[in-house]
Amino acid sequence: MMQFSEIPPLHQIPPFSIPTMNKNQIHRARPWPGFPTSKGLGSFGDANCMEQLLVHCANAIESNDATLAQQILWVLNNIAPPDGDSNQRLTCAFLRALIVRAAKSGTCKMLAAMANAHCSLSIDIHTFSVIELAGFVDLTPWHRFGFTAANAAILEAVEGYSVIHIVDLSLTHCMQIPTLIDAIASRLEGPPLVKLTVAGGATEDVPPMLDLSYEELGSKLINFARSRNVVLEFRAIPSTYADGFSSLIEQLRLQHLVYAESGEALVINCHMMLHYLPEETLSPLSNVNSNPYSFEPSSTQSLRTMFLKALRGLDPTVVVLVDEDADFTSNNLVCRLRAAFNYLWIPYDTVDTFLPQGSKQRQWYEADICWKIENVIAHEGLQRVERLEPKSRWVQRMRNSGFRGVSFGEEAISEVKTMLDEHAAGWGLKKEEDDIVLTWKGHNVVFATAWLPA
Repeated sequence: MMQFSEIPPLHQIPPFSIPTMNKNQIHRARPWPGFPTSKGLGSFGDANCMEQLLVHCANAIESNDATLAQQILWVLNNIAPPDGDSNQRLTCAFLRALIVRAAKSGTCKMLAAMANAHCSLSIDIHTFSVIELAGFVDLTPWHRFGFTAANAAILEAVEGYSVIHIVDLSLTHCMQIPTLIDAIASRLEGPPLVKLTVAGGATEDVPPMLDLSYEELGSKLINFARSRNVVLEFRAIPSTYADGFSSLIEQLRLQHLVYAESGEALVINCHMMLHYLPEETLSPLSNVNSNPYSFEPSSTQSLRTMFLKALRGLDPTVVVLVDEDADFTSNNLVCRLRAAFNYLWIPYDTVDTFLPQGSKQRQWYEADICWKIENVIAHEGLQRVERLEPKSRWVQRMRNSGFRGVSFGEEAISEVKTMLDEHAAGWGLKKEEDDIVLTWKGHNVVFATAWLPA
């Protein structure tokens, strides 16, 4: 079993305080393949070097190499303070996640003791009020991009319908809906009846977290719609991503014939939620007691695939899928670490453009990113729920499930560009075939796609 000598809490270690070893001896103690030599720790501040150190640390922890792991932890601790620049804060979050992983695995007794004894390893996740969350998601295009693109696609698809049923599978607790209601209320043909269905409790363990129940949220949305002369019916169906939203699918399937006969528009709005569905790296039905769907899965099908096929069976008017454009699905820790490090630098880099250092909102924002990093790095199996897939894989999944993509119109793209003009200059928009992608300094961040039954 891996044993660690006693080390102080994170960020309370004096600089270069490795006992019996000076900084040059660290380099000679163990060759690190592919890592540049250096005469001092100062040269380790480069993001590529930090990533390489994290990779070596992960490999050392996984292989129970206590000596090397301890040396790298000390180096990382000295070069990545939690209040440093964006790369340092990013690296600090990964360092913390690696220590939590070591503690969870039981291979590092001293690290486990550190994790239990020092609050510096805990994450203080803020619980938002509705007003706080509404303001919070408006700070950055991260969510607003998807809201704007999705609402434009939905409005175009439901034109002429007198009854619109929206199934909102959203990480942001219906924060998209008021803007959509505003747009629906101003339709030339008059406002339709809007039925809103959500998966109640679907993200109660995933940030951002809300301080009121879905029943209370529904009442607020109904009152808001009434103020816009829109009749809104709200329903929360207890359902969870862990079993592929099986109870939600069952309820929608039972009412499918009613939708079809009455001529209702059925809208499925998926905003950064579907990547929590178990995919192929987990056994297909390992986390449910029985198959929640109406067809038999193959040995290689995941709940993610079965959920999309079940959606297709509902014959929806439109499905909008918005998510983060990265790949966190690998079962290999180092692959996940590299993928996450090379994607999650973006929120750390952008935060300086809209939140001052030391502000409460910035603390909330970065705590949510730390939670994501810990989930990707420190957890495995069903506990590891942050399983992002890139746009290309989602496009293939949708096509294989019987959907065809539809392009976003010029009006939708114009609205997104107008929204981006309200934010920092680094944000951009690019079109990829039928889809649109939010970028930061040219790097893909979030994609938006719209789908019709093929």
